[in-house]
Amino acid sequence: MLQTRERVKRTKSAEQALSSLMRLCARAERSSGDARRLMATWGVAEQDREKVLQRLKAERFIDDERYASAFVREKVALSGWGEYKIRAALRRKGIAEEIIARALQQISPTLSAEQLTTRLARKLKTVKYKSKYDLKNKLIRYGLSLGYTMEAVIPQVEELIHDIKNEEECDDFLY
Repeated sequence: MLQTRERVKRTKSAEQALSSLMRLCARAERSSGDARRLMATWGVAEQDREKVLQRLKAERFIDDERYASAFVREKVALSGWGEYKIRAALRRKGIAEEIIARALQQISPTLSAEQLTTRLARKLKTVKYKSKYDLKNKLIRYGLSLGYTMEAVIPQVEELIHDIKNEEECDDFLY
């Protein structure tokens, strides 16, 4: 059996963490929560973490408003997420509630409805079901898992499955 070497945890000084985070932030948007988590894994002292974070914010490498706005645009347009799922993800990233609320205001209700319809129609093509009731439940659960409200999902699902013939209602005398 192969022996594995124990991995040595590298620690970084505050200056090393600052330069590393500057490089990371230059490549992609990061939130202050992301920076805090990275510095914690690097073993940066607590008081140094806040100093590094303040400097990154002052030099506009990290801006939670900008990050939340970009995150919302991406998740709505590319991933088709609803408001609840986006809100939960931003909370996990450590974004303040006021910033989340402002970022979510940019969601267009028509774009959101179109995304939901598209995602439900795509799911309808692949889902396996035994009855219309089963199909409706699966589509509703899927829509809710995307982060949309029940009030938004149910009418969309009703419209999609309206023309589907229910197997339970089939006429056996069609021979």
